[in-house]
Amino acid sequence: MKIQDVQFIKSAVKPDQYPDYDFAEIAFAGRSNVGKSSLINTLIQRKDMVKTSSKPGCTQLINFFLVNETLSLVDLPGYGYAKVSKKIRATWQPMVETYLAGRSNLLGLVLIIDIRRDPGQEESALADWLESRKIPYLVVLTKADKLSKTQQQKRCAAICSRLHRDKNAVILFSAKTRLGRETVLDEIDNLMAWYDQKG
Repeated sequence: MKIQDVQFIKSAVKPDQYPDYDFAEIAFAGRSNVGKSSLINTLIQRKDMVKTSSKPGCTQLINFFLVNETLSLVDLPGYGYAKVSKKIRATWQPMVETYLAGRSNLLGLVLIIDIRRDPGQEESALADWLESRKIPYLVVLTKADKLSKTQQQKRCAAICSRLHRDKNAVILFSAKTRLGRETVLDEIDNLMAWYDQKG
């Protein structure tokens, strides 16, 4: 996929605020501070289209972006630890679950995990939920540049074991070196081709 045009569409917290269009959507989910915004910015080749922060909990809304006027990328609020009030944090899970369960044009999800951290209960539960709903998902391990190649392979094997996933179904990624960028875009292309054939 060649990124030619990217537009921020809108932010939302509930279904009646979602964009009203028929474009297929790819959602991005991950723990707070996992590098989700940096991943999306790297994919779309925009430095600060998606807000990034060193503070966990920067993304507090569901943000919709339109790519090439054919595909929407959806940035979901990060889960887990975040330096925001418990009241705000408590609204995030229902917000995300409502989107994932009810969005008819959701094509698939990119599950983002810091390669240096073991997947927690949230990642396992989300993966199980996606599989039960037959929603395709891609596992991307971010911040790969912070480890040696040997360490990358060890961490990849450990994470795949925890998620019961084949290592060939996981992508190593680095926003700094752009490792994995083309592979992620190719997988999104494959999903779109499958979606078009299905439709």
